[in-house]
Amino acid sequence: MNSQEEIADFIRNGSQYYLPHLSIDSVIFGYHNQQLKILLLKWIGYNGWGLPGGFIQRREPLSEAANRIVQERTGLEDLFLQQFHIFGDSPYRLQERSVREFTEKYGLDVGADEDNWLFERTLSVGYFALVDYFRVSVRTDIFTYDYQWWDVGEIPPLLFDQNEVVEKALATLRLQIYHQPIGYNLLPEKFTLPEIHSLYETILGKELDGRNFSKKLVALGLIKKLDERRAIGPHRSPYLYQFEKDAYEDALKQGIVHTY
Repeated sequence: MNSQEEIADFIRNGSQYYLPHLSIDSVIFGYHNQQLKILLLKWIGYNGWGLPGGFIQRREPLSEAANRIVQERTGLEDLFLQQFHIFGDSPYRLQERSVREFTEKYGLDVGADEDNWLFERTLSVGYFALVDYFRVSVRTDIFTYDYQWWDVGEIPPLLFDQNEVVEKALATLRLQIYHQPIGYNLLPEKFTLPEIHSLYETILGKELDGRNFSKKLVALGLIKKLDERRAIGPHRSPYLYQFEKDAYEDALKQGIVHTY
């Protein structure tokens, strides 16, 4: 079955396998060259970029659907995923969309009418994922054909209401930066203090006092100093650090991790 046949079959028969009215939009964050990145896909038939997303299988738990969708796009398992918002108020989600217009974008004649399951009003559940940029193997699907990592400060106009989705995901990430093991998912297993300091400054979009920042993380037991150094030049061999993930999760349960 070629891609057009797959799309046509999805439009005709997808309601047998997927829930109508509900979808998932995923904002996939990676960190590279001291920049926070978001993975965007190029959609067939549309002039623009969009988020990875998908529908929920009829007997599939919501969290499993989100994991499946992100795993299918990145090739990664054991993901950090956070549900952050339900989207349904924008004019795009309230308006009736034409099946004919959609199918014409794909050069299809599927005999669909305005009652097709895919074109009813749909609410979207937003999830953000934190991934190791270097481990991602991006895969497109029948609706997409290209991808690109974009700096969060340079996100282009996205399809539908997805710029709002990205803005909300980034705001949530910033609010939770000291309440979730965010650095654990974006940094290598072993890192220097300047590296974690740079990551948090990049996410928050502001400068942080380096000395107080590192002291706070060490004092809370969230990171530990290793008996290892990284040689980066003459007389420059900073100590390496590692996240204390168990201690981090205990701190979350006890409520001792605070924002700055």
